[in-house]
Amino acid sequence: MSLSAGNGGASRNSRQPRSISTIMSSSISGPESSSAISACPPSPTMCSTKSTSSLRHRRSTATASRALSGSKVVSNSDPLRATRSNRKTDLEMKPTFRSPIFIIISALFSLTTASAAARAADVPHATSEQGRLAGATDGLVERFLNIPYAAAPTGPLRWRAPQAAPGWRGVRDASVIGPACPQTVRPPLIAGGIAEKQSEDCLQLNIWRPKGARDLPVMVWMHGGAHVIGSGTFPVFDGSAFAQQGVILVTINYRLGPLGYFAHPALTAASPQEEAIGNYGLMDQLATLRWVQANIASFGGDPQQVTLFGESAGAIALSTILANREAKGLFARAIVQSGVGLTDLRILADEEKRGLAFAESAGALASASADDLRALPVAALVAAGKTRAPGAMIGPFIDGKLVRESPWRTMARAEPVDVPLMVGANSNEASVILAMGVPPAAALAFLGEDTGVGRAAYGAGLADDELARQVLGDAWFVAPARWLAGRTQHGAPSYLYHFDYVAEGRRDRVQGAAHGSEIPYVFGTLDYLASLTGSVSAADRRFSAELSSCWVAFAKSGVPRCSLTPDWPRYDAATDHLALLATTTHVVSKFRKPQLDHLLKVHAEQARAVH
Repeated sequence: MSLSAGNGGASRNSRQPRSISTIMSSSISGPESSSAISACPPSPTMCSTKSTSSLRHRRSTATASRALSGSKVVSNSDPLRATRSNRKTDLEMKPTFRSPIFIIISALFSLTTASAAARAADVPHATSEQGRLAGATDGLVERFLNIPYAAAPTGPLRWRAPQAAPGWRGVRDASVIGPACPQTVRPPLIAGGIAEKQSEDCLQLNIWRPKGARDLPVMVWMHGGAHVIGSGTFPVFDGSAFAQQGVILVTINYRLGPLGYFAHPALTAASPQEEAIGNYGLMDQLATLRWVQANIASFGGDPQQVTLFGESAGAIALSTILANREAKGLFARAIVQSGVGLTDLRILADEEKRGLAFAESAGALASASADDLRALPVAALVAAGKTRAPGAMIGPFIDGKLVRESPWRTMARAEPVDVPLMVGANSNEASVILAMGVPPAAALAFLGEDTGVGRAAYGAGLADDELARQVLGDAWFVAPARWLAGRTQHGAPSYLYHFDYVAEGRRDRVQGAAHGSEIPYVFGTLDYLASLTGSVSAADRRFSAELSSCWVAFAKSGVPRCSLTPDWPRYDAATDHLALLATTTHVVSKFRKPQLDHLLKVHAEQARAVH
């Protein structure tokens, strides 16, 4: 069907369109006024909207035909000629009768074009050192996903320090989430999600910002997962709620398991002299901070206002970064959630021995070269990681270059934390550890050689299972958090918290806040929690909004005061204040002091025995 309204000529197959236009004409103006519907062309003779006689109609039609095509007016004295003329004129008038359809389709086309243009205008753009990015918009929040901060650590770059990300031409699509780093798939409660899409090419980060962002504080999140699972791509770490409060949120991937923390004599021998080895996950985390310093201004962030925060293994790594001289100036504040390492790290020689055994279990020969190791299938490495010996923890170790000693010793001896700090733990941290099969006797070993003194601190009437739960949570999380809160200097304040909020619908069957349970409240992603527990109340959502605002307040000012904690004081060892974040939030002094004092005393004694 021709929709052209050019010179009045009609196509050969235009009978059917004519009937459609006639129907349209009738439906708009009625059966007796079809001549009144025609569009008015430049000739004023076409603007007549009424016919009082057939003669006047024929004259008007003839005039219209001459105006459109330049043909002569046909005399009405010859009926045959008049009939032919009327037929011709009728055909020539078809664009006039089809004009409603033409107008409608033109309008629809214009609307579609305008809609496409609006969508294109709504696509956010930003430029990193590597190239231009096109993100996605959700209301007042813009997101840029799957942004490479380093080259793919594959082939000859496997088990190497992260290298600069290559640039690209044109505009990179940053609207779709990328893969997680290779790992064993675990239940979602352990690390905030299930990494179904995985790739060794995983060194990417994700950014959420409010529309119109300019010089805003930045928060960089390091996920947990025992250094073997997890990803910054998990839905529970969606940064929209942070962006809605006026900060930019960055989540990161870093290498995990044997790809993230691994030493082998062949790799040591082949590594460049100036390059650190083994702690590749930690190197990735530092690389993200350098990338943020170099690029976040292009996304509307202030590189001088970066808050680094992490939970569990992410917090352990953060503690290591706090004591690392290479991290100076890369962030201005830190939030440590449930993870302060007060244990001594392993050394390179021991890690190389473990690496030899691991490589053989993954299919490598004892004499394997660095190239042989880098050629091992990633699936074989992940599979071998599943069967590592019990207690063979993976994580940062002393490599002699990047990590020179256990971080807690650095902070205790010479270099206390010199940035504002927020640190804390949850009320039932031990639940996840005991669920992994740790026997109560192993937990009670934290009480020291004289267990009677420790039992007395906790109360002689406790059964071993309950005592183990309390001791393990305090020894691994609560006491180290208090210790770190007292390690700031140069006027940098610290704020201590204890998280004890349980979802309203679970209080009759859950004892205390489990390890990691604060995360969906902090991120405002309670819908993720609802998918696991089936219950989120209005009170839960209010608490989440208030708690998240405390984290944001700290990122903006270095002080976590908000409607939930308007009087949260800075930590001081003498007063020993902390904010108890619970159904009724309040400030507590000398929280569990006898128990924590005893555990820290045992730790100090054991540390002196090692050195």
